Amino acid sequence: MIHVYTGNGKGKTTSAIGLSIRTAGYGKKVLFTQFVKDMEYSEIKILKTILNIEYKRYGKGCFISRDPDDEDIQLIKNGLKEIKDLIEKNDYMLVVLDEVNIALKYNLLTLEDLKFFFNIYKDNLNKDLVLTGRYAPEELIEIADLVTEMKEIKHYFNDGILARDGIER
Repeated sequence: MIHVYTGNGKGKTTSAIGLSIRTAGYGKKVLFTQFVKDMEYSEIKILKTILNIEYKRYGKGCFISRDPDDEDIQLIKNGLKEIKDLIEKNDYMLVVLDEVNIALKYNLLTLEDLKFFFNIYKDNLNKDLVLTGRYAPEELIEIADLVTEMKEIKHYFNDGILARDGIER
């Protein structure tokens, strides 16, 4: 099945991590990948210690405040190829493409680039694909089997409280 976690609210990556832990706890293999991000947040440190979860990151930093450059594009293209290779060699019950919607928004990837994944996971009750990030395109929402929109109602960041260790990072 294909899940999309999108919206401007907090919790998209956190939800994907929770599902990854649940799948690993069931004894099944998980591939958790991140696009765009370059920091190793606290949750990644713990994910790397969990049996059955493999973690990969494809980004050199959040480019939201700047245009993506050639290196950003190459990291994501190479990452997508590596992920495809890993999927062909391993039997993952769950694959997470964290922040892939951002890569789509900034035209670093296209839905056509993701067709490989859709062919494997669409309507497959034994394997799941999670795509996270703001700005999920309407075409992706139509393809997905499950879509959750995280909607910000109120956030303490707007009151000047920055990311806190152990909570946001």
